[in-house]
Amino acid sequence: MLTQTTTRVLEPSDLEAALAILEREPVENAFVTSRVQVAGLDPWRLGGEMWGYYAGGELRSLCYAGANLVPVCAGPDAVRAFADRARRTGRRCSSIVGPAEATGLLWRLLEPSWGPAREVRSHQPLMVTERPSSDVRPDPLVRRIRKDEMELIMPACVAMFTEEVGVSPLAGDGGLLYQARVAELVGSGRSFARVENGKVVFKAEIGAATASACQVQGVWVAPEFRGRGHSETGMAAVVDFALRDVAPVVSLYVNDFNTAARAAYRRVGFREVGAFMSVLF
Repeated sequence: MLTQTTTRVLEPSDLEAALAILEREPVENAFVTSRVQVAGLDPWRLGGEMWGYYAGGELRSLCYAGANLVPVCAGPDAVRAFADRARRTGRRCSSIVGPAEATGLLWRLLEPSWGPAREVRSHQPLMVTERPSSDVRPDPLVRRIRKDEMELIMPACVAMFTEEVGVSPLAGDGGLLYQARVAELVGSGRSFARVENGKVVFKAEIGAATASACQVQGVWVAPEFRGRGHSETGMAAVVDFALRDVAPVVSLYVNDFNTAARAAYRRVGFREVGAFMSVLF
C-alpha cells in the first residue's frame, strides 16, 4: 500500500477504486467514466493512462492522460502532482479539458513548459436536464443515423469539428481515427440527424454515456438552415431519445461566447450547473 503523497499509473486491479472516484461526480465525469466502463484501465484498451493521486495511502483523485488530459475530482494538491508527472512525460495530448477550477490550475502549472496553447476556452458552462422539454416541440424528423449512412453524416461531422475546434479532423492520419470514432457512435445508435433531400440539416451525438448520465456533443446546423430553430427542436428530439434510451441526466458543455447556443439550450430546458475549461494545442 502507498503510504505517502504520490502519483502512479493505475492498473486493471485498481478498477473498483477508480470507479468509486468517478462516481463522486457522475455528470462532470461522464466522459472518463464511459471510457473506463468500456475499456477498464488497461492503457492499450483505454487509449491512454489513468494516473492516480494517493494521499495517506488512499486513492483520492484521477487524471486521464490520453488524447485529452482530464483531471478528475482533483483538488490543488492532486493537480500539482499531476502537473509534475505531465511535465516529466511531456505533452502527448491535443487538449486539456475538465472542470474549470482544476483545469485552470493545471494549465497555469504546465503553460511555462507546454505553452503556448493554440486556444484557451476558460469558461464553458456545463448544462444539464433531467426531463423532456416543456416549451419546445421535438423535431419529428430527427432520427438515428444508420450504419449504411456514414458517407451522409461524415461531411457534417467534419464541418462541425473544423468550425468548433479550428482545425480539420482529417489532418495528420487522414481522418482515420476521427472516422472510426464517428462510426463507433453511429454503430452504437448515438448519432442523430435531420436529413432533407440527402443533406444533413441538423446533427448531434451522444458522445459519452453511463447509467447515470450522458453527454451530448457535436451539435451542428448547416449554415444555410441556421436561424430557423433547428438547434432547439433538434436538441429537444435528442434529449427525448437520450432520456428514454440512455440515461436519466443529459448534459453538455458550451462555449460561454456562444450566446445563441446557450439561449437555445435554456429554451429546451437545460440549466447551468458548473463550468468546464478547454486548452487546445
